[in-house]
Amino acid sequence: MKEAKSTPRPRVNCSKTPDFVLVGLSQGPEHRQLLFGLFLALYLLSLLGNLLLLLAIGADAHLHTPMYFFLSQLSLMDLCFTSTTAPKMLEDLWTNSGSISFPGCLAHLYFFAAFADMDSLLLILMAIDHYAAICHPLHYPLLMTPCRCGLLVGGSWGVAHFVSLVHILSLCQLYFYTNQEIHHFFCVFGPLFQLSCSDTHLSEVLMMVLTGLLGLGPLLCIISSYAHIFHAVARVPSAQGKKKALTTCSSHLSVVILFYSTVFATYLKPPSTPHSMGALVAAVMYTLVTPTLNPFIYSLRNKDVKGSLKRVLGLKGS
Repeated sequence: MKEAKSTPRPRVNCSKTPDFVLVGLSQGPEHRQLLFGLFLALYLLSLLGNLLLLLAIGADAHLHTPMYFFLSQLSLMDLCFTSTTAPKMLEDLWTNSGSISFPGCLAHLYFFAAFADMDSLLLILMAIDHYAAICHPLHYPLLMTPCRCGLLVGGSWGVAHFVSLVHILSLCQLYFYTNQEIHHFFCVFGPLFQLSCSDTHLSEVLMMVLTGLLGLGPLLCIISSYAHIFHAVARVPSAQGKKKALTTCSSHLSVVILFYSTVFATYLKPPSTPHSMGALVAAVMYTLVTPTLNPFIYSLRNKDVKGSLKRVLGLKGS
């Protein structure tokens, strides 16, 4: 006897190019004004901090090293990342509209995923740089040449955009219910899967696998790098040498902890799971607060960056 074929899901009121409404964090007018002011201040602070860090690194020839090259790329990435989500969030809070077309949603998702993946890949490149500097100091100039650093960053860009494109092409194959609300302040995969009329199982599995590879993979590499770093530091005879090596890594470790703690709070669940208010707050931390704090974490703990900033801003003689 032949098995009965599964009945396809009905596609009444479904479309491949629907319009959505981003509900956001709050619909109360008094809350919208407060959130608009708070998010605008964070966004402007993020732009200012990352631009100043880029200016300090670019203006000082002493900072043209692999470590600061990767740091400048992280600042550039944070600028792009916040500019992907914050303007739309601020527009929706100001107008209380929240409407977004499907092509706009896909473009939003593409750049969001690419910049998020690139952030993760840059953190591992910075960990590798610290590993080479501390564990193989004599070979460091040969290991981290400008050409090799450029290739590492260029390859990371290629991987991030390729994975993001795969996600978008997967979404383009699905049908979605029209005129539906997305309970988030920007387009994300989970709510879109919930609003799909199609079978999203393969798309969800693909997204979880790729997210795991570019999320957990770099984290495991970072942990492995720091295991070797701490082992090498433990063998340093002088306390001053140990302190110097650990100080070099402290800013990067702070950024890694901040980045992955907010990412896991936001995405460590199946894509189609509904977003709670706690997850939305974690998403705000991930998309806006973390990129705002990164340049200050590095500049406040780094004498070279602070000295360059003072010279650039004319606060002391060059």
